[in-house]
Amino acid sequence: MSRSVIYIILDGLSDWVARQDMGYLLALTEANLASYYSLECELPAISRPLYECLLTGVPPVASGIVNNGVTRLSHQTSIFHLAREHGLTTAAAAYHWVSELYNRSPYDANRDRFTFDESLPIQNGIFYHQDDYPDSHLFLDAEYLRNRFQPDLLLIHPMNIDDAGHKYSFDSKEYRNQARMTDRILSDWLPAWIQAGYQIIVTADHGMNNDFSHCGIRQEERQVPLFVIGDAFSHNRDIQPLQRQLCGVVADLLNIAHHNKPNHPALLKESR
Repeated sequence: MSRSVIYIILDGLSDWVARQDMGYLLALTEANLASYYSLECELPAISRPLYECLLTGVPPVASGIVNNGVTRLSHQTSIFHLAREHGLTTAAAAYHWVSELYNRSPYDANRDRFTFDESLPIQNGIFYHQDDYPDSHLFLDAEYLRNRFQPDLLLIHPMNIDDAGHKYSFDSKEYRNQARMTDRILSDWLPAWIQAGYQIIVTADHGMNNDFSHCGIRQEERQVPLFVIGDAFSHNRDIQPLQRQLCGVVADLLNIAHHNKPNHPALLKESR
């Protein structure tokens, strides 16, 4: 059975801050409406390589996307490619690097900011190219795409938490408050999406450190949260999913073949 999926990547959100400050998401877990896991992100703990990992299941050392300066189309099969090949509809409200990985590279804002092209892996996209593009606007972009196109797979990728960490560091009120603000924004949208029956994944690419950056193995920059919401999930809180398995989990939720991509079947009620 195919389920529609909303895949949310909160850029730069450290697991520690998620566990302390994401009050709405944590309330869902206390009410048994969501399950929470802690993941160790792949290395290097930087954005473009980990977008590739989260969306293809391939870690950076294997994908060749090993730093943020590798500007080219992915050489891997992404979840967007798989969904389109199976006749499903895809959409993304995301940073422009996602467009560069799977649609067209290099990104041209005049051409690519608003993308509506059924021949592309991400058929319907609203992409942004400034790190301080407001999360509130980004979620409005996502809801526009959801309402207009009813995508089977919708990626939502806000950047303000990461932007606050780079400006003020991990151990700062600005970073924590931005996480709280994004959590509040999620509380505006998630109830309706849950009611509509979406299977929802909320995670992060990497965390943040006190040097205003991230790349290494410190816990605050490598440990990231995973919240899963929906009746297709097992909600078995004793398992330990890996970041590279999430792409395969999304493929299973969509009930599409995933070309031997790693997954974690115990994250779901049954192997799909």
